[in-house]
Amino acid sequence: MMQAHKNRLEHEPAFVLHSYPFRETSLLVEIFSRQHGRVPLVARGARRPRSAVRGLLMSFQPLALSWFGKHEVRTLHSAEWQGGQPLLQGTALLCGFYINELLLNMMVRDDPHEQLFDYYQHTLQRLAHGADMASTLRCFEKHLLQELGYALLLEHEAGNSNPIDPALSYRYVVERGAVRDTAGATEGLPVSGKTLQDMAADDYSDAQSARQGKQLMRMLLNHHLGGKMLHTRELIKELTKL
Repeated sequence: MMQAHKNRLEHEPAFVLHSYPFRETSLLVEIFSRQHGRVPLVARGARRPRSAVRGLLMSFQPLALSWFGKHEVRTLHSAEWQGGQPLLQGTALLCGFYINELLLNMMVRDDPHEQLFDYYQHTLQRLAHGADMASTLRCFEKHLLQELGYALLLEHEAGNSNPIDPALSYRYVVERGAVRDTAGATEGLPVSGKTLQDMAADDYSDAQSARQGKQLMRMLLNHHLGGKMLHTRELIKELTKL
């Protein structure tokens, strides 16, 4: 990355998370950049037929973007397609929109997460190449929470250093972790020790681990989203069992 002057950034690796029509001919674009996190840009004239960036500002395609400005919404200067990412189709496309919506709702602006950016790019590759969709989403959700400071506690029991026992039953309590299940316990979500171990290893090949892992992720994401509804999640639920 080269910095031409104080308020201008050049050739920053980025992806478009979402874009909105802005005024008569422009777009307001929310991007996820590698070194600057989530940034809002205005692409002036981008909706004009002869705009140089009209066909470039697509989601799920690696871009090198240049922009300038010191206000909250900066101005896009140029965009270059970097290639190498197959187009997402069908269910994979829905999954891509879902993870973009997660990022839009959970990341604050101008907060860099370079490792999350790299994992996002890896996730798009997995989706494009037909990897197990549900497993791919669970892995991304876990890494997203970890990068944002909400890491799951999957290897030790809450409140002590006892390792999770795959033969035991637990209840996972938000912001505490896994506590041993006892008769009459109602706090937290029931989950097996094996599921917690499998989630720690990003292994969802076991049917119970896949089912309980989805339930646990839903509970945690709903908590951290603060009640926000994810439209793509509801759509996916209607069309698939992810």
